[in-house]
Amino acid sequence: MATSGTSSFDLNIDDIIEEAYERCGMRTNSGRDLRSARRSLNLLFSEWGNRGVHLWKVSLNEVTLTAGTAQYAVNESVNDVLEAYISTTAAASNTASTNDISLTKIDRSAYAALPNKLQTGQPSQYFVDRQTTPQIFLYLAPDATTFTTLKFYTIDRIQDTGSYNNQADVVYRFLPCMCSGLAYYLSVKKAPDRIQLLKQLYEDELLRALNEDGQRASVYISPQTYFGDGV
Repeated sequence: MATSGTSSFDLNIDDIIEEAYERCGMRTNSGRDLRSARRSLNLLFSEWGNRGVHLWKVSLNEVTLTAGTAQYAVNESVNDVLEAYISTTAAASNTASTNDISLTKIDRSAYAALPNKLQTGQPSQYFVDRQTTPQIFLYLAPDATTFTTLKFYTIDRIQDTGSYNNQADVVYRFLPCMCSGLAYYLSVKKAPDRIQLLKQLYEDELLRALNEDGQRASVYISPQTYFGDGV
């Protein structure tokens, strides 16, 4: 049996909108309806930012450390910083002698309790201030002698839909729940009799996609053992 030999299926924004409207039992060519659907799709992507870490949006970033400077801005498209470490070289200059030291992430209260936030030395902790443009605060403030680069993994925002002939910034395994999610959002406005059905389908498909979108690594769990004092 002949097969296509390809595995590059994807959907343009207008295809996604058409699929969602069909699930609502509707067809539309109205510019107003298209704009409404595109707005709903952008809101859906925003809501996905509250659903956990999406691996295809994780990226490695780096900034050059400046002696005595504790605060570093990241790109405005970043949603959060997941992990950070300091390095003796930039990523492009990695060699067998490159040395990396992991940093511990602390919360606002722990950072606020630090007595001298600009004390210099080798950083060991970092705090992320999640504003519109997130900021990373290091402690200690780097002396930038041995470790010259801050490297950090971020979870980035899903890109806006843009033009109707664009493809969505979504990996193939999330295509089904993206169409289901948009159909559910549109049903709230256009097909209230289908809200519950489309919501259930969306949540089921999103749950499967989120479960699939994980890192397959070995996990070892051992019970915690307590020893008595013999009394």
